[in-house]
Amino acid sequence: MSDEAIRLVTVGRILRRRWRLLTVLAVVGALVGYGTSLLFPPRYTTSASILLPGAWQERELMTQAQIATSSVVLDRTAAALGRPGVDGVGLRDRVSATAADGNIIKISGTADTPEQAQQLADQVAQQFVAFATRIAGDGTDAATSQPQALRQLVAQTSRRIGELADAAAPGQTVESVQTRTELAKLRTALEEAVNKLEQVDPGAGRATMVVMGSAARPSAEVAPTTVQLVAGGALLFFLVAVIGHLAAARASRRLRTEAEIASALGSTLLGTVDVPGVRPARRPGGGPKAWVRRLLGTDVRWDLPTPHASGDEAGRRIRHRRVCARLREQLPSPRRLLVVVPDGDGTALRAAGRLAAEAGSDPLLLRVAEVAVARPLVPDREDESGVLVVLSAGHWTEVELAGIAGACADAGHEVVGVVVAAAVRAKRSAGRRADDAAPALTEESTPALAGGAVPELGKGATPALTVGEDTGRGSG
Repeated sequence: MSDEAIRLVTVGRILRRRWRLLTVLAVVGALVGYGTSLLFPPRYTTSASILLPGAWQERELMTQAQIATSSVVLDRTAAALGRPGVDGVGLRDRVSATAADGNIIKISGTADTPEQAQQLADQVAQQFVAFATRIAGDGTDAATSQPQALRQLVAQTSRRIGELADAAAPGQTVESVQTRTELAKLRTALEEAVNKLEQVDPGAGRATMVVMGSAARPSAEVAPTTVQLVAGGALLFFLVAVIGHLAAARASRRLRTEAEIASALGSTLLGTVDVPGVRPARRPGGGPKAWVRRLLGTDVRWDLPTPHASGDEAGRRIRHRRVCARLREQLPSPRRLLVVVPDGDGTALRAAGRLAAEAGSDPLLLRVAEVAVARPLVPDREDESGVLVVLSAGHWTEVELAGIAGACADAGHEVVGVVVAAAVRAKRSAGRRADDAAPALTEESTPALAGGAVPELGKGATPALTVGEDTGRGSG
């Protein structure tokens, strides 16, 4: 799987074979999300709107929004609320102000209860309007005094113009007429300026702000809510578990396909046989840890493709006979073969016993030997003329299988074929019949060998059985 793309069938296999573990992890994630919601109590948010009459530029509106959240306004708000332990610094993270369209300043307040959130937003709006009005009022007094002085100056100038016009020569000379005309125009211009100045209302400035009603009482919590935290925790743990399975499968170097296994051993695949069992590819072990693994379903390999079960005992026997037929086709004449099984591969050992039993009375003889994968050691060649390797998929790496092939070559054996054994789920009754049909590889079966005693290989030299006549020859 390290070189394969992640497909939906892979994710489906994880969900199907690890649903117990995924369910437990999702529940744990939900509990973590619930615990997080207890650490962060629910919050409620509401907003109050303030209308600014007149023409305002965007920069001016942003300035007003900054004033609404200034320390002066927040300190006044905290003093007006009178709540113990609440000050302007603490309100800084709970109050925000934004400039909306239509010259509106929107002030939002966040608190632990809907009532407190409503009171906070209303109080900030009121304190902001009061502070802004005070600032505008101070500026208006100074601005109002200047037009008053200007009016007085204009009145004095107008009187002086009149005096100059009366004092001009009463004669009808051209110079006197022009002088009086220019003075009259100047007085008229001053009067028009005074009229325009009087039309300006200094009290109708931008300082007049209107609070557009009280803030609405919030009815829902601010995200993330308790439900969102619980659902998010469950989903996060679930996704992390699935991604972890995929990452572990891609990082694994164990060979899972028959073609990869045959290539690593440098031989030909003769076929795949299934061995009935309670659960396929169950990991060995006992004790509390094994019980927990069985409870969570982690004792079964999920990354192995689902084997195509033969259905019943007759189908399984046909598969074994077809493997024996292909093996005879690989050999020019009847030979004595050594069956090599990796140490600890119980499924492959049972499959080797069934192959020896299905061989019947053919002159071909089989001898089974378990070989340690860490330090492979194969018995030296005696009267055997080849090695048949039987193993399970998904347990061994390419380096380990190459070590077994090298050990066979060092002992003078040629690997004539590879058989992949797969454990399949079967009913209890069918499992008992299968166990009865597959004889155990024990020392009591040694006399069946035509050559007599078989040299031992420490733990792994298991004597074998006479191979019988094949009645199921054919392709499969």
